[in-house]
Amino acid sequence: MKTKIVLLVTLLSTCSLFAQKQWTLKECVDYALKNNITIKQNELNVNLAEKDVAIAKGNFLPDLNGGANGSFTSGLSQDRSGVLKNTQNFNSSFNLSSGTTVFNGFRNLNTYKQAKLGVESSKLDLEVIKNDIVLRVTNTYLNALFAKENLEVAKTQFEISNKQIERAQAQFDAGAIPKGDLLNVKSTAANDLQNVVNQENALNLALLQLAQLLQVSIDNFNVEKIEINVPSSTLYYSDSKQVLDNALQNRPEIKRAKLAIDNADFNIKLSKGAYLPTFSLSLGMGSSYFHQFNNIIFPNDNFFSQINDRMQYSVGASLNIPIFNRFQTKNRVAKSMVSRKVSEIALENEKLQLQQTIEQAYLDAKAAAKTFEAAEISLEAQKEAFKNAQVSYDYGSMTQFDFDQVRNRLVNAEGAMIRAKYDYVFKTKVLKFYFGESIVD
Repeated sequence: MKTKIVLLVTLLSTCSLFAQKQWTLKECVDYALKNNITIKQNELNVNLAEKDVAIAKGNFLPDLNGGANGSFTSGLSQDRSGVLKNTQNFNSSFNLSSGTTVFNGFRNLNTYKQAKLGVESSKLDLEVIKNDIVLRVTNTYLNALFAKENLEVAKTQFEISNKQIERAQAQFDAGAIPKGDLLNVKSTAANDLQNVVNQENALNLALLQLAQLLQVSIDNFNVEKIEINVPSSTLYYSDSKQVLDNALQNRPEIKRAKLAIDNADFNIKLSKGAYLPTFSLSLGMGSSYFHQFNNIIFPNDNFFSQINDRMQYSVGASLNIPIFNRFQTKNRVAKSMVSRKVSEIALENEKLQLQQTIEQAYLDAKAAAKTFEAAEISLEAQKEAFKNAQVSYDYGSMTQFDFDQVRNRLVNAEGAMIRAKYDYVFKTKVLKFYFGESIVD
């Protein structure tokens, strides 16, 4: 009776679980891409890179600066008649200046182009992060489905055990079997119930991991099943080279590594720009005002009149020709060229890693498909064997021990089938991911 109550509670909790809002894989991925903190941080990095472009663009414009200063002095000084006496004087000046760089070895131009390259690189960094999130969410989602199916299998086995208890109890009451056989059946049911609890915990943990990855509350959180098609060779493309060729053209990691070489080229140009002269222009205007507070012999000039009379204008040009700077420019150019070679090697390494990953993913997908097919065949055979064993057991021509052996083989086959199925699903999705296809539809 106690066992039945536990089963009833378990079934009710399961009904409550399935009554919850069930997230699809696409909903989980879309939500993660929209709300993940790491993605938001990298989106801000793109904004920062765009501001660098605006800053670099501003270097082409002239600047404009205004200034003013004033001072008050008290003490012995000449008044306007030239006589030394104690006076209180106020002096002030005003100026406006503008300057622009006409030529500086194309450094402004190359800095601007490099900043635009930085925006593209930041966007590719963001795309790499998003791809990583998509894979992680997909894998965690499939782990939750895997745990859910394991729980269903465990419950089915527990239901079978309960039916065996009823049958064994009736046989024991009729004196057909000894008490030891009845206790063995109850022990098997207790183990199956414990397995149900373990699988429930595994499912709750898998759902918790997915909810934490999405950064949502675990309350009322559940996932929706996805249809698993029979393995098909069309999913694996013709060979791994087909996937690799497409990945080399579209993967953000490769594009980012190529941009690093372009960035190194701009660093070389910027370093070489120091060999060239710099030419700049400047314009300026200014005026001043003077006032003696205790001068009663000669009246002070009007403020605006003084400003107008003392107005000055200036035009300037500056040419700086580098002749010798302790080999600093030469070494910076050489260093930039070495950095370019480092970027070239990094690109080759990125391509090699991508090739190895895709080749491994291709073989994994093929192996997973074969394992899936073999698991299906094995499961069908074990189901038939279990049906025959069930009939034999019901007629009393099979012992409890032999029946449990057949049932255990069925349980193992079901578990192997579930593992093979989700292993196949994830590994084929990984292959599609590198080919550039959507893995959430």
